[in-house]
Parts: sequence; structure tokens; C-alpha cells
Amino acid sequence: MDISYIINELGEDRASYLNSVAPPIFQTAMFSSNTVAEMRELLQYEAERPFYTRGNNPTTDLLRKKMAALEKAEDALIFGSGSAAIAAAVLAQLQTGDHVVCVKKPYSWTNKLMTVFLPRFGIETTLVDGTDAANYERAIRPSTKVLYLESPNSWTYELQDIEAVVKIAKKHGLVTVMDNSWATPLYQTPIEMGIDLVAHSGTKYIAGHSDAVAGILCGSQAMMRKIFASEYMALGGIISPFNAWLLLRGLRTLPTRMERVSQTTEKVVAFLDQHPLVEKVYFPFLEHHPQYELAKKQMKKPSGLFSIQVKADTIEQAEAFCNHLNRFLLAVSWGAYESLIFPACTLYASEIYKSPDLPWNMVRISIGLDEPDVLINDLAQALEAMQKA
Repeated sequence: MDISYIINELGEDRASYLNSVAPPIFQTAMFSSNTVAEMRELLQYEAERPFYTRGNNPTTDLLRKKMAALEKAEDALIFGSGSAAIAAAVLAQLQTGDHVVCVKKPYSWTNKLMTVFLPRFGIETTLVDGTDAANYERAIRPSTKVLYLESPNSWTYELQDIEAVVKIAKKHGLVTVMDNSWATPLYQTPIEMGIDLVAHSGTKYIAGHSDAVAGILCGSQAMMRKIFASEYMALGGIISPFNAWLLLRGLRTLPTRMERVSQTTEKVVAFLDQHPLVEKVYFPFLEHHPQYELAKKQMKKPSGLFSIQVKADTIEQAEAFCNHLNRFLLAVSWGAYESLIFPACTLYASEIYKSPDLPWNMVRISIGLDEPDVLINDLAQALEAMQKA
């Protein structure tokens, strides 16, 4: 199936809803049955048919079909957040006494899951430098059940050699779980490389408008059914029909947005990479990046998220750079139409997000749909203002 068919046609049973071009929102908590026998049958196949929106809803089901097809997976589940999708994927594979090998510096709430939540239930995690696939194998124990990847991650953009890690996992009979939010299924398809479960923060590029929080999990039908019947239903990390509809809307323009963002990002990164007030640019598609060849092998194009370290002598100077930007909003998250910055120094004042592994002069940048020259000029004047602060 081609991407345009998946986005615009797959699952769109327009005849069943008055030939509406856009699918309706089934904003209901449950669906009634005509007989006890029908209700019994619906309950038996709740993962496949509308019965209770906590489990299945026609609006959400349409999104499931499209996301599974985009990720080249058999099935998908839609969650209320990316962290819910990741937690369900990992928890479904584990019990007390098990062990996980996870890439270092994952998404903050993945890190919290691995290092704080799982140990409460007697599950240990080893964090490894994923730039060398052999580190995964070195960390494997008899109790290991999951190898977790995030390629690239969302602050420093280290990649893992996906095929190499998959080979290790298959050798030892382990389940692989990967966060693919940075690249999207348009630019990277880990399931084709052998990954078992692929997660997304649908809040980012999939939704694309900073108005919906969502998570997506893709994999085999057997794994999706297993997770649906346990972690998905029991923990209740579901998405509302309205938010599922917002993600469907976001999908319509995903290829166009990603193309624009990718082109703009390469121009902005090229400018920053040669600027004398920028100490370092973290972006895997820079030719001098140590994993550039792997990035080109695993991903079709870059997305719009990268980080820089500014040449600031004090935190106040780093803050001055951020405060003088006019076309970038100071906000968390990334991947939507607007351009954003998130300074790492903000984390140092938070007991929840405190992350001393990140330099205080690092700023994460998300490129939106702005004109590249506008963003470059804004960054240039903010760097000059930083120097004077």
C-alpha cells in the first residue's frame, strides 16, 4: 500500500457514515446490543468490535488501522500518551525477577519507568551505551526478557544499529521494543528491520498541531491482543475518540509537514554548525556526526528535532539566548507546526525532571513550518544578544 492510500483511504468506510469525507467522531462511552447473544459475542471480540470505548471505538479503530499500515505492522493500539504506550509494551513482557536492557538516556518517563517504577516490583534494568550493539549482548542475563531501543533519542540523538540489536535479541530469544517518535514511520520502519514492538508519542509529528496527547504501539496481532487483554484494559491508558480524530486529521498532512520540516532543519542546522557562538550541534544527519552513515542507512530523511550547546560562560547567558528568541516558543514537547526550544538548564530546578547528564548550556530545538530564513535570522540575533549578556 502506498502512503497516500493509507492516509486518505484505508479503513474509510464512508458509505456507512452518510458519505462524509472526514470520518465522524464516535463520542460515546459504550455501544448497545440488540440481544444478549449479540452482547455476549461483542464482549468476546472486544478488541475487534465496538463494545466499550475503554477498549474499542470506531474512531480509534480507524487510527489503529492506519498506524499499523504505516509502520508495516499487523496491528496497533492507541493510548492516551506515549509514556502509556511504552509502559504497556514493556510491562507486558515482564514479571518479578526479570531484567531489561535499555539504551542510556532514553525519554525521561521511559527512564523513570526503567529506573524507578520497575524496581518496585523486583525488575532490574541495565542502561547501556547503545552506539555499540555489543553492549546489549554484554548486559544480557539469564533473566533478561526485553531489549529496549530509542533510535535516535530525543536530546543527544545517539543511534542504535537496529538490525544488529535485533540479531542479538533473536539469538537469545528476547523481545525488542523501540521508540520511533523522532523519525516517524515515514522515515524509519523498525518492524521491517525485525523490531517486535514500535512505540510513538503520537503527540509529536503524528498529531502535528500541539492540541492532542497520544501514544501508539505497533506490532504483531498476537502481541497487540495480549496487551489489549491485560495492560491496555487493566491500566486504562486509553485515548478519547476526539483526540483519536485529531490524530487522524494530523495524518492527512504528515508527509507534507515532514518534508517541509526536514528541508528547513537541514538549512538551520548548517547555519548553526558553522556559527562561532555554537559549541556543538547534535544532529545525526550532519556529515561529521560519528553515526552519519548509520543514520543514512536506517532512516530516509531527518526530522526537525536537534540540540545545540551554546558558547555561554554562565547559565544567565544561556537563558539570555533563549529569552531573546522571537520565533521560537519556550515549551516542552516537539514535532508540531510551531518552532520550539527547551533549554536543559530548566531541568536543573526540577526534582521530577532533574537531569545532570545534560549540559546546562544545551538547548533542544524543534523546527516547525516557519520559513528557514526567518528562523536563521532569529537564532543569529539571539546568539549576538547572548554574547552581550
